[in-house]
Amino acid sequence: MKLDILAFGAHPDDVELGAGATIAKEIANEKKIGIIDLTRGELGTRGSAEIRDKEGAEAAKILGVSVRENLKFADGFFRNDKAHQLEIIKLIRKYRPEIVLCNAIEDRHIDHARGSNLVSDACFLSGLIKIETKLESDNVVQDPWRPKVVYHYIQWKNVEPDFVVDVSEFIEKKTEAIMAYSSQFHNPKSNEPETPISSKNFIDSINYRARDFGRLIGVAYAEGFTAERHVAVRNLGDLI
Repeated sequence: MKLDILAFGAHPDDVELGAGATIAKEIANEKKIGIIDLTRGELGTRGSAEIRDKEGAEAAKILGVSVRENLKFADGFFRNDKAHQLEIIKLIRKYRPEIVLCNAIEDRHIDHARGSNLVSDACFLSGLIKIETKLESDNVVQDPWRPKVVYHYIQWKNVEPDFVVDVSEFIEKKTEAIMAYSSQFHNPKSNEPETPISSKNFIDSINYRARDFGRLIGVAYAEGFTAERHVAVRNLGDLI
């Protein structure tokens, strides 16, 4: 299955928090999108890996993505090395996306920056013909594939985006997908320990940021991204 966009997250819920509305918008525009979680988030204070598996599946259903896979790397301990790069290369070659979305280049959680670098490096290496990979399911040597662009969604830290996407009509879908992770986010009835992301303020902050990015471009809500190279448009009419 060829996908238009493949979104990677170090943990289940990273993609929804950073780019959920953009993904919902692209799907509404008939783009095929997949999500790849690097870990199961097993070190998370609240809930469990098994619970997050179910929550991730529900969030994927809400957004309408074509596929969601989990590489089951070690939460907190995966590395940007050959073994991990090869696993990601296999999926890039399997789905052949034009666009890859991934974690913030720098962020509070150490897995975010590490995951960002890992996916970005794998995207480059995936285009090298002398790197041979096979999927276990068919044992056929994969053709090389390099995505056209890699974009990084914004997470905990407030950074200046290189571009923003008007997501005004899809912010509610994003919120619904985020709240599918009921074990992780604000729940007054929960008896589990409080974390930096379990407060109501954190959920509100996701909305505040989208409203602020929207305010700056004259729309209701927007999501911001950073790019690894200059962002180009075909003509000035593409700008809003």
